[in-house]
Formats: sequence, structure tokens, C-alpha cells
Amino acid sequence: MNHKTGAILVLSGPSGSGKSSILNEIIYDIGDCYFSISTTTRPIREGEADGIHYHFVSEEEFKKDIEEDHFLEYAFVHGNYYGTSIKPVKQALSEGKLVLFDIDVQGNTVVTNRLGDITTSVFISPPTLSELKRRLESRSTDEQDVIDRRLQMAKKEIQRISEYDFVVVNDNLEEAANVLRVIAQAARMKIPGNLINEFVQKWEDIEQ
Repeated sequence: MNHKTGAILVLSGPSGSGKSSILNEIIYDIGDCYFSISTTTRPIREGEADGIHYHFVSEEEFKKDIEEDHFLEYAFVHGNYYGTSIKPVKQALSEGKLVLFDIDVQGNTVVTNRLGDITTSVFISPPTLSELKRRLESRSTDEQDVIDRRLQMAKKEIQRISEYDFVVVNDNLEEAANVLRVIAQAARMKIPGNLINEFVQKWEDIEQ
């Protein structure tokens, strides 16, 4: 039963878990896809570019988009807003693409509730909290109070991994990438409920 309605792959995990590194390892192996770029009110960091890493907007602009229902999901995290614009997602799905989300546990709940029948979710995690702390401190991009908040958030997020279809422990980048590559390929095969119903109706082609 072939279909071209597209599918969604949600990636969640603490900052420092290696989501971007793993995705970079597999991005050219998983076929036609669209990476959903989040909109955020947080300040742009050195090395980032608007429209590539995030859409950087003011808090006023973000709240206006909330009022106009332009987000598939949004959340307030670490003192800033993050959200996913719905229009490009719908367009990519209509073109049969695999839409990739890098969102937190709150965002995963919203996406699953709205688009669960075509959504596959993956929680990516370092092997331990101490390893996460080491990674956050070694990249030297955040102040200690920010790192402390991220660690506290990670302790809350890890309690919700049962909400995900898969858990990938990023202890070895190559091995974690291999696992996610298989999951991404399987995600493309997920069939929307309406197409399943259509198939069942056509399959029952013998009159009683």
C-alpha cells in the first residue's frame, strides 16, 4: 500500500545529547525530507544564522503568531519561546516528505496528539546525567546557571521517555546513527488511519 502523504519523525532529548550530530550522520541516507526549523525568541549564538538554525524573532512577534494560530506547537523553555510553524510542515507532508522535528517533550505531546497516526517519536539521550554535564560544560557556550537549568530540565525529561516509540542512547555516535537510520526508514512506512480504512474497504471486494 504505497502512499505519498509524508510522515513525521520527532527527535527529542536534552541539550547536549547529540541530536544534531546524529542527524548529520544520516541526513543523506534517509531520502527526501524536510527539517522543520523552529522559531525562537532566544538570542542568536555565535556561528548561527537566521533561517538556517532557527527563525529568530522578538517576543512580541512570537506572541502575535500564537494569537493567529500559526504554530503546530510551541513552548516556553529556559526563559524563551520555541515554536513550529505549521504551513511549511503541511506543504512538506503533501509532497510526501519525511518531516523531521527537533522538539522537547511538550512539543512531542502536541504533535502526537494532532498527527499521531503519521508520527514516529525518538528520545535521544546520553548514557548518564554525569556524561550530559560533561558535554554541556565542555562545549563552553553557556553560563553555569544555564547549564544547571538544562540539567534540571533533563532530569524531568528523562521521566517521560515512555511516551516515545524509541529510545536511542548516544554513547557511540556511529552506533546511535545506525539505529536512527533504521528508525527513519521505518517511519516512512507508517500509514495514516484514513488510508488504512480505505484499504480495508477496497480489500473486502467479495459480496456476501
